[in-house]
Amino acid sequence: MSILSVESIGPPTHRNRLWRFLQAIAHVVFGVWLRFRAVGLENIPTEGPGLIIANHFSFLDPLLVGLPLMRPVSFVARENLFRIPVIGWILWNTYVMPINREAAGTAVIRQTIERLNAGFLCGIFPEGTRSRDGQVGKFKPGFIALIRRSAVPIYPAALAGTGRALGRGAWFLKPVPVCTAFGKPISVETIREFLDRDDEEGLIAHVREQVVATLAEAEACLKR
Repeated sequence: MSILSVESIGPPTHRNRLWRFLQAIAHVVFGVWLRFRAVGLENIPTEGPGLIIANHFSFLDPLLVGLPLMRPVSFVARENLFRIPVIGWILWNTYVMPINREAAGTAVIRQTIERLNAGFLCGIFPEGTRSRDGQVGKFKPGFIALIRRSAVPIYPAALAGTGRALGRGAWFLKPVPVCTAFGKPISVETIREFLDRDDEEGLIAHVREQVVATLAEAEACLKR
């Protein structure tokens, strides 16, 4: 399955009509039903490339990372979802990239790097799957390849409450509060210090620590 080129999806800070339409609907639905809030928005710039790295509790997570931002975020989704009528069309037109989990991820890595180098925000969940116990799991090292080849800052993000709102096996949203938090960015210089020491394990641990700290901010947001 091919992936849309950077040229075909418009400028990296441009939200197309579908994105804006769905964002407006989601603000109402999630704002009322889930009392959705976001904190730390000042940590995400209005332009320039970056990699948002977040924890993963629910299928809601990609939606609630992008919802409060005034610029699009490119995530990846399972290739078979793109073949579902309507759903596939929406995914294609909201900057999502298909990934085949049974095949090598070279194509999607290449496309993600292309989008980062063009100034896009891209988002990943390095745990690779939704948490089963409500804790931030071990991070897989795949995002290191992106960082090595794109030289962009990392923006830690965390979601609290999404696992309770729509957990594994759930079909309906529960009316519980949710919050997205964005932490302080990890600069290109900090990333380079780890890579220059050939300390990938240290970098992965550092990024995970920042996501865990950001999750604490999201959980505190729920109590306010």
